[in-house]
Amino acid sequence: VKNDGVGSRFTLAQCLRSTEDVDAFFTHLRKKNVTITKEPVKVFWGGCGYFADPDGHLWEIAHNPFLEMDEAGNVLGMKMG
Repeated sequence: VKNDGVGSRFTLAQCLRSTEDVDAFFTHLRKKNVTITKEPVKVFWGGCGYFADPDGHLWEIAHNPFLEMDEAGNVLGMKMG
């Protein structure tokens, strides 16, 4: 996300289970006319995109295939081996 000096100085993040989940989440955001500040992109570690909430806080919605998650979607740590 471009650092234009506007908004908060931190980013909140939510990890999802797949890049398809990230894409579906952004489809939902677009339908709700949410301000998307960076469209989701695939990168070597998975993929992510950003949106701004009504208060201007940035949210990163990401998928990282190297993270281990429980059934509720909580990140437990890095996958080993």
